[in-house]
Amino acid sequence: MPLGNACVYRLCRHVVIGPALYLLGRPKIVGRRNLPRRGPVIVAANHLAVLDSFYLTLAARRQITFLAKGDYFDRGGLTGRLQRWFFTAVGQIPVDRRGGSAASLALEAATRIVEHGGVWGIHPEGTRSPDGRLYRGRTGAVRVAMDTGAPLVPVAITGTKPDRGVPWWRRRVVVEILEPLDLAPFRNAKGDDVRAATEALMAAIRSRTGQGYVDTYAKVWVSSTSRSEVA
Repeated sequence: MPLGNACVYRLCRHVVIGPALYLLGRPKIVGRRNLPRRGPVIVAANHLAVLDSFYLTLAARRQITFLAKGDYFDRGGLTGRLQRWFFTAVGQIPVDRRGGSAASLALEAATRIVEHGGVWGIHPEGTRSPDGRLYRGRTGAVRVAMDTGAPLVPVAITGTKPDRGVPWWRRRVVVEILEPLDLAPFRNAKGDDVRAATEALMAAIRSRTGQGYVDTYAKVWVSSTSRSEVA
């Protein structure tokens, strides 16, 4: 990671954003031992609110790189330039979530992160849950894990979705880092069963969050060439 990016990341984590997150959510971190301190790893978490990625980064001992919505990099004006600089500085990767070849290019970039010993973070649902339930996962995390051999670590996040009945000072965010998913049972002579492995990943997350499950995508993006469930 370039020195400038590392400095921006540490500034945000320890000075600008991190303290505010501790004050806002009083986060409880469980299972940090399940996240390797060194080497490649993929972390896959449910997605309830905008702050999920921030709390996941706060819970980890290492910088996590996410696939960020391409819109964040395309906006104009001063706000757009500042937003683009921020996401680029902390190492985020733009992804076209309509699917097709654009999404495949984003996963190739994620693969490079893992192959260079980094941490790739992803919300397999592809977008925030519209109603608090857990939605069908996209297969990108499992595909990269099977292709690279990197550990795939499920993460269960609760408490980030605002609850009108509970004031903010009484809410508590919990980030539970689970044991790496064993992908061996999903490999066979006919080829890797990526969908079944993805369902196992979502089941592991759901077992800790207690969310209801919906076996459809929270949102579907259609490219000009094809529909993709990868990213």
